[in-house]
Amino acid sequence: MSPPSRRRPSIGTVLLVMTFAALVLPLSGLWILRLYESALIRQTESELIAQAGVVAAFYRDAWRRAGGRAEAFGPPVDPVWTRPPGFDPPWTPRFASLDLAEDPILPPAPDPVPAMATDPAAAIAGSTLGPILREAQRITLAGMRVTDHQGVVVASTGEEMGLSLARQDEVRRALAGEAASVLRERTGHERQGYSSGRNASSQNGPAVPDRSRSVRVFTAQPVLDDGRVVGVVVVSRTPRSIADTLYGKRWHLAGLAVLLLVSVGVLVRLGTVAIARPLRTVTGMAKRTADGERGVMVPLPRPVVREVAELSDALTRMARTLEERADYIRDFAAHVSHEFKTPLTTIRGTVELLRDHMDSMPPADRDRFLANMDAEAGRLSRLVRRLLELARADVMTVTDDAVTDAVPVAARLADRYGAETSLPSSLPVAIGQESLESVLANLIENARHHAGADAQVTVTLRAEGERAILRVADDGPGISPANANLVFVPFFTTARERSGTGLGLTIARGLVEAHGGSIALLPSECGALFEVRLRRSRASS
Repeated sequence: MSPPSRRRPSIGTVLLVMTFAALVLPLSGLWILRLYESALIRQTESELIAQAGVVAAFYRDAWRRAGGRAEAFGPPVDPVWTRPPGFDPPWTPRFASLDLAEDPILPPAPDPVPAMATDPAAAIAGSTLGPILREAQRITLAGMRVTDHQGVVVASTGEEMGLSLARQDEVRRALAGEAASVLRERTGHERQGYSSGRNASSQNGPAVPDRSRSVRVFTAQPVLDDGRVVGVVVVSRTPRSIADTLYGKRWHLAGLAVLLLVSVGVLVRLGTVAIARPLRTVTGMAKRTADGERGVMVPLPRPVVREVAELSDALTRMARTLEERADYIRDFAAHVSHEFKTPLTTIRGTVELLRDHMDSMPPADRDRFLANMDAEAGRLSRLVRRLLELARADVMTVTDDAVTDAVPVAARLADRYGAETSLPSSLPVAIGQESLESVLANLIENARHHAGADAQVTVTLRAEGERAILRVADDGPGISPANANLVFVPFFTTARERSGTGLGLTIARGLVEAHGGSIALLPSECGALFEVRLRRSRASS
């Protein structure tokens, strides 16, 4: 067998890689997926909608006080967004709807163009609202513009006063009475303005480095009075990016990273102590056992992991079984050698005697020697046959469909050997017919050999729960307590002079245990009593 490859990783390395993979995958998912970035954009849109709603309410009030009249602006519009399902007037909520994965990113807004004179009431209202917008921008960092009913800017945080925004798509839609939100690419001017705003808002703390972002959220809110559009509020702001969010939590994330690394180290150490080290110990004991050492494979003292404990116990049982099997084979070979040695020695001596004295030997002596050779050859033949039966019993493969009615088999063998019976009408058992015949024949022959030809042998059969109880009893002298523990040992017999091999009960036990049963010598007041317990077939249940 080839030695293990040195390139194969250890279990500690595998645990380390798996732990780091479990750590890296969720973190990398934050950068691969854009779900969180979409949530930031939608959050920005919600804030802008709220600001636009407040500015629109202030502008409408100022416009009315300046003498504005909605009746001069034509018929009223009936925008769908003012009639959301499930809400009754006057509630007209507007919800964020932008999605970075679905909504297109439009080019930067077109430059404003010069416009004609504005509505006087709008100009007055805008002059009142302008300082308020610029003051609010210091907090919200949002660019805010208010236009009249034609799209001309009357109040702004920038430099678009008196210019028309009507070419801007969201403004055009708002002038038609439709509230709109869009994503646009940022211009260089917007990047610089936002960076200045961020740095200005950080005077009480360390300056935050500029994070270049390419998207800006625009929302346009129509200002309605009696259903007519009297102006538009346009609010825009660059959303916070994932980088900004994570940068603001950099020290917390650094601490979390350190904690995770320490946790990984602890987990790897625990994995090594609980898995890798016990496996190395078990592997070492297994190698020593494979090299021929005996008794070195023992269960681990206090394994932490259940699978490691089960592996240790299984290898220990396997090593013990192999050692017992080796001892059995060694003792079996010694017994076979001993059993074959006596008849072979007798046959060889007789052959040499006949070869040397064949002509001068009296016929009676010659016949006697030939009879001895025939008896020893017969003994060898029986011994070989028994050994083959024992080998078949040891390696027998039992199938679940092996079913035999034990009653006719017991009746037939009892009649053959002249035994008495006490049998039910039918009792199927989970054992093949040939195996059952061999077990019962060995038990009856054993009783005849040891109890004598005149002894009475009784075969009884009965059902007991899920088991079938087969008993073979005789009224002979019985078995002494000293020999009771040896009756199932291979080659042990007290009837060797009557051609006993000492394998009959061993074969019977092998066949019974192979079919999930048991056989035992029970105490008896008179003679010997053997009991066989077999599984009843399901067909008999």
